[in-house]
Amino acid sequence: MEISRGISDPGMVIYVAEIIELTEHISSVMQNGEGVQSNTIKDKAVVEMREQITNLFQAYIDNDGDGITLKRALALSTINNMAQNICVLAEDLMIALIILPFHRNQRQDGKLDGGNPGFRHVNRKLLKNSPCSVGILVNRGFGSIGKISRSQQSVKVAAIFIGGRDDREALCYVGRVAWHQGVHVTVIRFLVDTSAESTRLAAYRVSLPEEEEMGLDDECFAQFYEQHIVGGRIAYLEKHLSNASETFSTLKSFEGEYSLVIVGRKAGANSVLTKGMNDWQQCPELGPIGDVLSGPDFSKSVSVLIIQQHKLRGELDGLDEDFTIM
Repeated sequence: MEISRGISDPGMVIYVAEIIELTEHISSVMQNGEGVQSNTIKDKAVVEMREQITNLFQAYIDNDGDGITLKRALALSTINNMAQNICVLAEDLMIALIILPFHRNQRQDGKLDGGNPGFRHVNRKLLKNSPCSVGILVNRGFGSIGKISRSQQSVKVAAIFIGGRDDREALCYVGRVAWHQGVHVTVIRFLVDTSAESTRLAAYRVSLPEEEEMGLDDECFAQFYEQHIVGGRIAYLEKHLSNASETFSTLKSFEGEYSLVIVGRKAGANSVLTKGMNDWQQCPELGPIGDVLSGPDFSKSVSVLIIQQHKLRGELDGLDEDFTIM
C-alpha cells in the first residue's frame, strides 16, 4: 500500500478484503442476525485477527494517510467458492488490481514452506477468471523492512521487462511506484543478443501476431522511457541475453540487490529468453520468470510481485493514476 500510493492527487482507494474460509467450526460459532449482512463471527482467533488488522491499518492511515481512502470488505466463503466471491466483489467495486498473497509462506530459516493447496487453487482460479488485473505477492520479509523513508531512497525495487501485455501492465504499475520518494526503481530490459550464435536466430522465426506484439512493446517502452527514465526518476539497465540459461543466471544475481522484483506473469514474443524454463516449473501459473523468482530455494530476502493484465481490458488500459487496489 505504501509504495503503491503514488501522488496524493487524485490518490487511490484501497479495499482491505478479508476473505475468511467458511469451515464447520466457523459456522458453528457464528451469530445470525436479521438480514444477509448481519451475521457476526464469534470465533476468538478470527476476532483477534480482525482487530489486529484494523489497528494496524488505522494506525497507518492516522499517521500518514494522505491521498489514501481505506475501505474494508469481509466475506465468508468455502475454498471452492472463494475465487468466485472475490471476482464478484472486485467487479461490484470496479477494482483495477487485486493483490493476492502467494500460497507459500516464509519459514524462520528464510525458505518458503510447502504452501496451502487450497489458497493455490484460489489464486489459479483468479488468474483465469478475474475481471481485472491480478498481482501475486511472494513475501520474503518485504513488510518487515520498517517504515519507508519519504526523504531518502531506502528501498530498492527492480522491474523486469521482456515484453508482452503482462510486462506492459507491470511497467504501468512501476511508473506509479516510482513516485514514492523512498523507493529507488530500476527497470531492467531483457533483450535478445542477436550477435550470439547460441540464440540460433536462423531457427527463430517471429510470426505476424508476435511482430505486432513486439511493436506494442517498443511503443509502450519508448513512452515509459520518455516519461520516467529520461528525467532520472527511474534507473535503466539493459541485459543482452542469448538463452534461458543466461536469463536464469541474471535472475540469480538479484540476491542482495533488491528488496522487491516486479515482473509480468507471461513473457511476450522474446520467448527465446525463457524457452525451456517450463521443463522445471513448480508453479507454472506464475509464468516462467515468476516461477523462478518464487522458487523455494531462489532467495531468502527478495520479495516478488507477479502481475497479470486482465485479458479483456475494456476501457481499463493499464493502471492510470486514479485506480483502486484490493
